[in-house]
Amino acid sequence: MKSEPRIAFVIDALPSLGGGEKVLFAALEAFPDAELFTLVYNKNIFFNTPLAGRTIKTSFIDRLPLAHRHHRLFLPLMPRAIEGFDLREYETIVSFSYAVAHGVQNFNGARHLSYTYTPMRYAWTDTNLNGTRTRKNPAIDLFLQTFRKWDQRAASRVHRFAAISQAVSQRIADAYQRRSTVIYPPVDVRRFKPAQNRENFYITVTRLVPHKRLDIVVQAFSQLELPLLIVGEGPELPRLQNMAKPNIRFLGHQSDEIVAELLGKARGFVCATEEDFGIAIVEAQAAGCPVIAYGRGGALETVIDGTTGIFFQEQSPTGLSEAVQKFERFHSNFHIPDLVHNSNRFDKERFILEFRDFICPSEPSKNRP
Repeated sequence: MKSEPRIAFVIDALPSLGGGEKVLFAALEAFPDAELFTLVYNKNIFFNTPLAGRTIKTSFIDRLPLAHRHHRLFLPLMPRAIEGFDLREYETIVSFSYAVAHGVQNFNGARHLSYTYTPMRYAWTDTNLNGTRTRKNPAIDLFLQTFRKWDQRAASRVHRFAAISQAVSQRIADAYQRRSTVIYPPVDVRRFKPAQNRENFYITVTRLVPHKRLDIVVQAFSQLELPLLIVGEGPELPRLQNMAKPNIRFLGHQSDEIVAELLGKARGFVCATEEDFGIAIVEAQAAGCPVIAYGRGGALETVIDGTTGIFFQEQSPTGLSEAVQKFERFHSNFHIPDLVHNSNRFDKERFILEFRDFICPSEPSKNRP
């Protein structure tokens, strides 16, 4: 029996716990002996996760002040830091990339496979560092122009790409002129138990970072005066609290058990950002909670409009408010079995099989895509 190759997993950063980290946990179930590299590791966040007790190798950025809370500030240093990892002992390198992880150097003919959350959004879309879509700062534009050149060189070193959604697959084609296999992220749908009698509050579960556009959600629900629970942590918290009315509660980080309980009771789940995939959107459906989502990106692949949720097209407080009002009128049209059935397309067991086949195919492709 042929032994598995020595594998290195490389992920951009581990500053907090979110959807990308859940993908990593499932990947480690598929390859438990893989060794892990990351630019920044906030160890205290992961004390009760599959990373606890693992040896995780970090870059020089991890030792810089503010790196654990504001790692994005160090973006100009990231290409050099990621290329600084010494991976010459590994036969297979797997990068989990939303910024620079795919830029690692591969030595001695090692295969490099990139599971890509997205080409870095700030470089390849019109999204600013603060989450808005206005004209960027000229100095930042100049840096991003240089970054894009490095990014394309880095992508040329990858042997095969996988994308987390069709939307991301198209971005890979646009940015790198490369094909990619779509492997939807894993969702642990079995841990959710929908309540037949829903309560009247809405919920969102996400990192409180600018590009998630929680400002739109807070403004809309402050105007609507409907109860909203926000689960998650991040640097946007003070700003969001200042603009929120009393009908909005910030619960911070919550355990998986509490999140499952809340989603199982909530009236609706709200998402105002263009998700690359959106694990929490699928988790909501697994819990019988219909979704109100911005109609771009991965949500178009995970939500069935009119059956498991509704979309809004104007990314603004007004656009979201109108969608919530529509949702209120047609809420009885959503049925828990439809929601649960749709979520089952994205279960964790399916991901593990597809991911293993991507890393160690039974019949390796002779032609690089």
